[in-house]
Amino acid sequence: MAKAAPKTETADVFAFPGIDAAPFADQFRTFAEQGMSKSKEAYDNMKTSVEEAQKAVETSMETAQTQGTKVSLTALNAMRANTEAGFAHLEKLFGVKTLAEAFEIQTAFVRKQAEMAVDQAKEMQTVSKEAVDAMSAPVKAATEKAMASIKAA
Repeated sequence: MAKAAPKTETADVFAFPGIDAAPFADQFRTFAEQGMSKSKEAYDNMKTSVEEAQKAVETSMETAQTQGTKVSLTALNAMRANTEAGFAHLEKLFGVKTLAEAFEIQTAFVRKQAEMAVDQAKEMQTVSKEAVDAMSAPVKAATEKAMASIKAA
């Protein structure tokens, strides 16, 4: 009978018998938990910023509607005043007896219209500036708050 070849034990070349993986797993778990925590915090901050921006836009739109109405009413009042002045002028012209009186009435009307135009332009400028300031206030406040939170982070 033939003798069996002696068994030789081969070493496992891929084995790392001296390394314990438990500390690495704990470190990886801690790192992953910290990453999740930071991600949740960043998401919450972003969500809050988006909600605040949405509120600012809604407020701006409501303000735009209100201010647009104010500007429109101011323009309508100016047109009404100009129309009434024009009709009053025509009534005076119908009662004219001389050419000199007609020139006098016309000159006074033109002077009065020029003064009214200046006053109306000043009023429109004031109302328009107030409208722009009122419409931009919510967006400006939201932007400043967002910039402050970015600087704080």
